[in-house]
Amino acid sequence: MDVHLVAVRDGEEGPEVLLSRRAGVAYAAGHWHFPSGHVDGPAEDVVAALVRETREETGLVVEPEDVRVAVTVHHRSPSGDARVGFFFEVRRWAGTPGVMEPEVCDGMGWFSLDAPPEPMVAYCRAGLDAYRTGAGVALHFQEPGDPIGHEPAADRLRVVPARATAGTGGTRRPS
Repeated sequence: MDVHLVAVRDGEEGPEVLLSRRAGVAYAAGHWHFPSGHVDGPAEDVVAALVRETREETGLVVEPEDVRVAVTVHHRSPSGDARVGFFFEVRRWAGTPGVMEPEVCDGMGWFSLDAPPEPMVAYCRAGLDAYRTGAGVALHFQEPGDPIGHEPAADRLRVVPARATAGTGGTRRPS
């Protein structure tokens, strides 16, 4: 399981998100991605992992009560490895973001929610696009040979529709 920080602020031209550029021996070096990381063992929950990874990678201090669900993405890479990523929205924090791990990150900046930079890791872009739709869950199953970076022609994002709001009724499929 991995966690992704969707830090959102109000920019001069609308909402902006914080992205970092991978570097060195990191997966997808040269590509933009949300600050992210993995859950450290069975004793750490996904919110605690996000708080820890945020501080380690960006220097920002986030309180657990300021973490909100953004979207969960079930992903399969071009090599066939699968994972589940929890993307969390944060709109409050202490500090100023900066590159804290220069061996795996060589840039960090704020970008328009509607115009992210390229190249961007396809999996991360799928999470961003699903977040923008308001979906709670998305599937991103890449095929062998698909690029690591987002390319519209190889976009594999499938958004899972949210349930109907209670009290709005529904329809049943015929048996």
